Amino acid sequence: MRGMSRAATVTRTTSETDITVTLDLDTPTYQPPHTGHGFLDHMLDALARHARIGLSVRATGDLHIEPHHLIEDTGITLGQALTQALGDRRGIERYGSAFVPMDETLAHVVLDLSGRAHLAFEPETLNVWGDAGGMTHYHLREFLRGLCNHAGITMHVRLLAGREAHHVIEAIVKAVARALRDAVQVTSQTMPSTKGSL
Repeated sequence: MRGMSRAATVTRTTSETDITVTLDLDTPTYQPPHTGHGFLDHMLDALARHARIGLSVRATGDLHIEPHHLIEDTGITLGQALTQALGDRRGIERYGSAFVPMDETLAHVVLDLSGRAHLAFEPETLNVWGDAGGMTHYHLREFLRGLCNHAGITMHVRLLAGREAHHVIEAIVKAVARALRDAVQVTSQTMPSTKGSL
């Protein structure tokens, strides 16, 4: 419903990481991510496929210390790219919600592309076991915090069932993707806010 391109490329370089994200909200071309962290690559691939967006991520980071900086900064850079790609957000659905099961795990994500950043992350209060290739649910929290803070997203993440980190992280990422897929859709020409802007 709009002719302008909803795509962006953002590069973020610090003393800890060097990350380039290219995002296209309307052309779901899949490019294998390359971050140096296998499970993060797996999650970024799942995010792109389930959100049905084009996503390229090229990143390096201080993985010899631990994956925290790389994972958090990738979320930040993705959030910056999403902000640019959304533009003024006119006509978008704005809200999205998804339940995703994965074996014993059930995740629920509700989000609002409101321009206001907030993350409510229930799994941090629960007993989630272990890690997935060195990535824990706490790393996921920091990825989502970076995404929300830099894309202006209000997001609530609930874990309705599940304890094993791999399944918990993957189900949450897929739920985020599917909720985002609905929220970014352009379905009108109006601003989805009584204030007239987001």
